[in-house]
Amino acid sequence: MVPIRDNNPTQITPYVTYGLIAANVLAFIYEASLPPQALNGFLHLAAVVPRELSLSFAGVAINQPVPEWATLITSQFLHGGLLHLAGNMLFLWIFGNNVEDKLGHARYLFFYLSCGVLASLAQWFFAQNSNIPSLGASGAIAGVMGAYILRFPQAEILGVVPLGFFFPTFRVPAYFFLGFWFLQQAFYGIGTIEARTNVGMESGGVAYWAHAGGFLVGAILGPLLGLFSDKTQEEYF
Repeated sequence: MVPIRDNNPTQITPYVTYGLIAANVLAFIYEASLPPQALNGFLHLAAVVPRELSLSFAGVAINQPVPEWATLITSQFLHGGLLHLAGNMLFLWIFGNNVEDKLGHARYLFFYLSCGVLASLAQWFFAQNSNIPSLGASGAIAGVMGAYILRFPQAEILGVVPLGFFFPTFRVPAYFFLGFWFLQQAFYGIGTIEARTNVGMESGGVAYWAHAGGFLVGAILGPLLGLFSDKTQEEYF
C-alpha cells in the first residue's frame, strides 16, 4: 500500500518539512556524484556503523573525522538509492506537515532528529557487531507517523495498491493505515531475531527495528512536546 495524500489541511507553511526534504535530496545528489569507491568510504564515514558505534560507547577511540555519535544524525540524510529516497520523502511530505503544524517549527525539528537518533539506537541494539552501514530517514519519519496516528487517527488517507498493470485506490483512516504499517514492521523485526539475522544491518535490507522503534518514540515524544496543545501563530517561530 502506497499513500498518495491525506485529507488533513494545515494552518501553517511547513518550512521545516520542506527543508528536511530539500536536505535529503541534496545529500542524495552528492552521493550520486561520487564514484563507487569514494561513495563506499563516505557512507562508512557518515552512516551508522554499529560495530564502530559499540566501540565508541565502550570508550575505544575511532580515528575518523566524524565522531560515531554524530553519525546518528548525519545518517538520517543519506539514502541507498533513488527509490529509498523517494519513498521516504513521500511519507515525510504526507505526514510531516501536520505534525509540524501542531508542534511548531523548532519543536518539530527537535522531535524529528530525536526520533531519528533513537530509532537508529533501537536498530543498533539488535546488531551491535555489524559492520554494515545503516542509513536513511525512515526512522525519523516513523516517529512522525507515530505522532500522527495519535493526533489524527481519523484523518483520511488516500493510497494505491500496485497490482501489476492495475493500481486500485483506497481510502482508509490513518489509524488503520499507520497501525497496519507499524504491526508489519514489528512482525518482521521479531522475525529477524528468530532467524538470528538482522535485516537492514547484516544484509543491507530494511531496518525494521528502526521503523518500529522510531514509531514508538514518536508516539511517546510527540505528546511530551505539545502534540495535543493549541498553539497561536506566534509560537511557531
